[in-house]
Amino acid sequence: MSKYDFDELVERRGTGCVKWGECPSEDVIPLWVADMDFKAAPAIQEAIRQRAEHGVFGYTYVEEDYYEAVISWFQRRHNWIIRREEILYTIGVVPAMSVAIKALTMPGEKVLILSPDYNCFFSSIRNNGCEVLETSLKRLVPPPTGGVRGGHSFEVDWNDFESKCADEKTTVFLLCNPHNPTGRVWTKEELERMNTICLKYGVKVVSDEIHCELIMPGYRFQPFAAVSEACRQNSVILNSPSKSFNIAGLQTANIICSQPSWRRRLDRAININEVCDLNPFGPVALKAAYNESEDWIDELNQYLWGNYQALCDFASEHLPQWKVCCLEGTYLLWVDISATGMTSQQYADLLLEKAKVWVNPGTMYGPHSGEGYIRLNIACPRSRLMEALERIYKGKL
Repeated sequence: MSKYDFDELVERRGTGCVKWGECPSEDVIPLWVADMDFKAAPAIQEAIRQRAEHGVFGYTYVEEDYYEAVISWFQRRHNWIIRREEILYTIGVVPAMSVAIKALTMPGEKVLILSPDYNCFFSSIRNNGCEVLETSLKRLVPPPTGGVRGGHSFEVDWNDFESKCADEKTTVFLLCNPHNPTGRVWTKEELERMNTICLKYGVKVVSDEIHCELIMPGYRFQPFAAVSEACRQNSVILNSPSKSFNIAGLQTANIICSQPSWRRRLDRAININEVCDLNPFGPVALKAAYNESEDWIDELNQYLWGNYQALCDFASEHLPQWKVCCLEGTYLLWVDISATGMTSQQYADLLLEKAKVWVNPGTMYGPHSGEGYIRLNIACPRSRLMEALERIYKGKL
């Protein structure tokens, strides 16, 4: 029997919530932005409550037990040994990404990504004066060994990946692990191959691992830096409990880097970008997440897997125009809607107008590689997800 109630319908309107507050009307079901509709783990709620009762919310100093919580979590859960001096804290993974690009590149250089990719990758690269260099993922049918459910998946086009790394202007490879939006959880072998190619051409790896705890049954997350010593030395890792524990609004993230010279540059970039001060609740929430909420995240993943199965079953019976990608990690589904004959934007607009369901058009994640897809957020109570699907089916969309 479940210890936590992920079926609870929490009213989020009127709380300044982006996901719900930006809906064009109150009858819209939002399945767009990567934000869960579940309450945070009870230990996190209690820790924040106790901190709030203190009543003073001044400038915050990050204490040693914060670092201990991060180190302990990744060692016991992912067999990754992080040293205290390798950790730099900041206010979010997207700011951390901008910090890493600023620290490790010069304006005019190229940053390689696997496309389609998280939309903020594009803006962070360009905002730092660099050029986005895309290598498109290849569609893979059937899914890789270990796939528990049907559906297509994606793999790296290794020849194209190497040719892009060989470009003399390419200095950083920005990786999303697990991958948003395709839901791939990269294997140890894939990560090692990426690094081998990057090392060959002097390309540094920045790995965004914000979704690392959102892993579906049958799959295992592999931290990039824990693959090998060579990977550890050639990487900067960005992580946070924000996505996994639904505490993104508390703005706490970490940059993990073993290279002292890189770390000095990263620390400098954190201060240049002025993203060095955490709020009083972020460290408290991180410690409660990593020290007291492991069973909550395990139950959450089981619930998300149930949502994915329910959606696949419904789509198979009622939405034959959908081809649902195999979900290995994250709570974001990548769905091929090309059989509708519409563009991604046209279909997303139609769902919002006719079914009152808000999804992301695939072109947000790559104007070419994302065409013909939509992205859905399934991190909500199952009844809400099924209501959204019923609306789409009844609208013959």
